Amino acid sequence: MKFGVLMFPGSNCEHDAYHMVSKVLHRPVEFIWHATKDLKGCDAIVVPGGFSYGDYLRTGAIARFSPVMEAVREFAATGGLVIGICNGFQILLESGLLPGAMLRNNGLKYVCRHVYVRVETGDTPFTGLAQPGRVLQIPIGHMEGNYFADEATLAQLERNRQIVFRYCSEDGQITEAANPNGSLANIAGICNLQRNVLGMMPHPERASEALLGSDDGLVVFQSMVQSLELLTTRS
Repeated sequence: MKFGVLMFPGSNCEHDAYHMVSKVLHRPVEFIWHATKDLKGCDAIVVPGGFSYGDYLRTGAIARFSPVMEAVREFAATGGLVIGICNGFQILLESGLLPGAMLRNNGLKYVCRHVYVRVETGDTPFTGLAQPGRVLQIPIGHMEGNYFADEATLAQLERNRQIVFRYCSEDGQITEAANPNGSLANIAGICNLQRNVLGMMPHPERASEALLGSDDGLVVFQSMVQSLELLTTRS
């Protein structure tokens, strides 16, 4: 089982993800440069946060055209696990791997702090070890984290239970006050219809050790490991 962490010019969270996989999960992991189409036999891909290509034009708008994302699209189409975090989520949206778009935060300011998110569905490879309703404390750090989709797309997300995380209060209430950026329906993370691609604005890799103030985010990656182990066992 091997993880791959993508690297774009301007990424700044790739080392956080690498550390979490190698030192906390104790799993093999390799950096993958944006200019390659070779995913190096990885079983799961992390599209990290940062400011890929300087966030010129729009967040993730240039990264979608990188050679590595062509490979990631093919990988996802065959059922490979892909998680996009913060800027990685924005890249997945721009690449068409997830529906919707990101707007600037309601307050038009960069927001960097711990927030609470509620697990909405446990039947994804990313939440298999987390019961629905569980509240996780995970940090955010973004300027364009205001998720938006049209009414039809939102209805589809709701109907197919593709909303994986919502911003909430400490006790799990979905309120306007708990929404740090104005995201539609307090959406903090969604998956694709096949449930093998996840995008989320909060940074679970920055909440993977108690030393960081919370290790709640580790459950996302532990769930991925469990899912991959089950696939290996079945094959």
